[in-house]
Amino acid sequence: MAALQHVLLQLCAVLLSVHRCSLVTVTSRTPTVQVEEHGEAVLSCVYTVERDRNPRVEWKKINKEDPSFVYFGGAVVGDFSGRAEMEGANIRIKQVTMKDSGQYRCEVSAKDDRNPLGEVTVTLSVLVPANIPSCEIPSTALTGSVVDLKCREQHGTPPSNYSWFKDGVLLPVTPQLDARFANSSYMLNRRTGTLQFKRAAKGDTGNYYCEAFNGVGVPQRCNPKHMQIDDLNVPGIVAAVVVLALIISLCGLGAYFAQRSGYFGRGRTRRNEANQYRAPPQEYTQDFKHTQSFML
Repeated sequence: MAALQHVLLQLCAVLLSVHRCSLVTVTSRTPTVQVEEHGEAVLSCVYTVERDRNPRVEWKKINKEDPSFVYFGGAVVGDFSGRAEMEGANIRIKQVTMKDSGQYRCEVSAKDDRNPLGEVTVTLSVLVPANIPSCEIPSTALTGSVVDLKCREQHGTPPSNYSWFKDGVLLPVTPQLDARFANSSYMLNRRTGTLQFKRAAKGDTGNYYCEAFNGVGVPQRCNPKHMQIDDLNVPGIVAAVVVLALIISLCGLGAYFAQRSGYFGRGRTRRNEANQYRAPPQEYTQDFKHTQSFML
């Protein structure tokens, strides 16, 4: 009985092995590939077949609309022609650019096999170093006001993280944990590159610059710029308001006395008199009538 069970187990193992071998299997040693711009990328494709000794291998790039061929009919085609080559079922792409980022599919067809098709997808990410970021740093601000400093870099891949420096010293994300910045009210967002002072103080005066880094190449920084925080000149504002009120009061008094003196009424009276019709003198009218009767 034990011998029979052993034979049955061996038979099942053989059948399972035959079944597995009847499938076209396609895998990749590196399903995710990251490479810096202008470097080389090798997209791996490993396959096994049942009987077909000459399976067909194709590579396609998966676009949003329709897949486009990279390797077809035994030749590299399209944008990859001249800068890509096959190494077995693998494909090596030279001088990669941002346009090459995306998903690629290796398809293996074995027409003589019972399951004739297999495929695997490989993702290619092209890494681009950060550029010099653009920084928005106000030159002046008043104490107690909200002040925003902004830093942005849009060329690098993956996206950059940002660091801010004051007078050459790195600003900690949590100022309360550093005695040098414990009295500052700023908030720093390393992902968006925003440095915000909730209540700017004179101690926040200094030279500021931002640094962008995405793990590729070297960090890039903008030029330092001086930001001056000044106290609010309350006495000066009060004095200006008082002077403005005096000027408005004097103008009003001047207009009032001018009207009381009849200055604004004289012009209208003279114009009315000039526009009135004056009838001819009575004596002249009578003489005219008498002359007419004499002539008749």
